[in-house]
Amino acid sequence: MQFQRPKWIPRWLNVPFIIFVAFIMMLLFFGENNYMRINSYKQQINDLKAEIKSNQDSAKIYEAKLDELHTDRETLEKIAREQYGMKRTNEEVFITDIP
Repeated sequence: MQFQRPKWIPRWLNVPFIIFVAFIMMLLFFGENNYMRINSYKQQINDLKAEIKSNQDSAKIYEAKLDELHTDRETLEKIAREQYGMKRTNEEVFITDIP
């Protein structure tokens, strides 16, 4: 007696095909290297690349400011006076809260 396939099951749907489809689905959605995890990793990589670019841009700005401090004496004196409250000898400094 042979197995009779019900009429509602298409002819192209057989056991090896079902096993193959199940294997492909397992690879795509389960396991360590599934499709969802790969997409999440790609998104993280893109976010980190954008963060690296913004950090490099800000590093260039700070390097330019540092170079300016090393070369321009007036800028150095201005920052020392405004941010650190330093003064020259025999000089009086009045600090106010008025902007």
